[in-house]
Amino acid sequence: MREFSDDNDMPSEPETVGSPKFGRLLVVLAVAVLLIVAVVFASEAYFS
Repeated sequence: MREFSDDNDMPSEPETVGSPKFGRLLVVLAVAVLLIVAVVFASEAYFS
């Protein structure tokens, strides 16, 4: 039985682990809002 395992090594750069990507999140949210607005305007033009 091994006493030490290489499977559970800590990452060498802890500042990059779990760092949120706020720029990417902002872009995704903006695209989602624009898509919803486009669907609303398209459905308004189609159904009226």
